[in-house]
Amino acid sequence: MSLLPLILLSLALLSQPHSVAARRRGHDFQAPSSDLVRTSCVHANYPNLCLRTLSAYSGPARTPRDLAQAAVNVSLDRASRVSKYLARTASSYGGGGSSGGGGGSKRQRAALGDCVEQISDSVEELSKTLAELQHLRWETFRWQMSNAQTWVSAALTNEDTCLDGFQGVDGGGKLKADVKRKITNLARVTSNALYMINRLDETRGRS
Repeated sequence: MSLLPLILLSLALLSQPHSVAARRRGHDFQAPSSDLVRTSCVHANYPNLCLRTLSAYSGPARTPRDLAQAAVNVSLDRASRVSKYLARTASSYGGGGSSGGGGGSKRQRAALGDCVEQISDSVEELSKTLAELQHLRWETFRWQMSNAQTWVSAALTNEDTCLDGFQGVDGGGKLKADVKRKITNLARVTSNALYMINRLDETRGRS
């Protein structure tokens, strides 16, 4: 009778290290990524948005380089979706410019047409940035970082220009509100991406 408690205790002790180790491995697997995101986002231009978007990112984010790529990926994904939305909307509004039917005023159609071009350019610039970050080399690091900073800055300028163009359109109703909301969100994630690239530049790509 006295052996049963001893056997149960031995079984419990044997199983405990495995479960603790498993929990530790799970914790260690998650912590570096989440800690890096938190410490990196705290000084971003839009820290809450940075934390939310990068915490949900499905790819690797264990080094400053990973995080810069993730931030550009987020911005590129948003830019691609906004670009498609603007192209569809411009088509339904008459294709932009002074001609064409559809809906909206002449200024709305012109603003839409300009935005289509500007955000399309942003998609191209963000795509080039991502490709550059994916092929960083130590001997050309500064030059590549300069390229990335230039392209993301240009993408951000395009987004701001699109937003400014629509700000000057009288009326607009739901269209103006939708464009403003989408472009503002895109500009904010792009601003955060530029911050992450600048931060990577300061660390010189250290892991």
